[in-house]
Amino acid sequence: MDRLTSVMMRAIRAGYTLIMNSFDDNAMLLDELTSLERELTRRDRKTMETLLHPDFVEFGRSGTQYTRSDVLAKFADTALHSVQFCSFDLAILSHGVVLLTYLSANTEGSRRTLRSSVWVRTERGWRLRFHQGTPTS
Repeated sequence: MDRLTSVMMRAIRAGYTLIMNSFDDNAMLLDELTSLERELTRRDRKTMETLLHPDFVEFGRSGTQYTRSDVLAKFADTALHSVQFCSFDLAILSHGVVLLTYLSANTEGSRRTLRSSVWVRTERGWRLRFHQGTPTS
């Protein structure tokens, strides 16, 4: 099954209504946002400043709530253990607002987390407005 068909089938099974121009557009958007999520895990301050929306809020895996300032102060330019990602899904919430969900895990697979990110299209490009991590088995 090619990537486009796979994306389309996951969206249909999940009950998503894809409202962009075509499934090609959704597949490209999924690839773009997946790439941006991966960039954020590198914890480069300049990248984080660019991608985090000014009103960014995160509910961390630990249950702690973080603002953009908190994240930049605590996590920018700090080493991050290697993380694996899988099961990316995309839902179009409205024009210029999307929900990206996925599973992340450390390389040993002992710390698995369900992730959800709300991305907003701005004049500066896609910016992460909200993120949540929920522990899972």
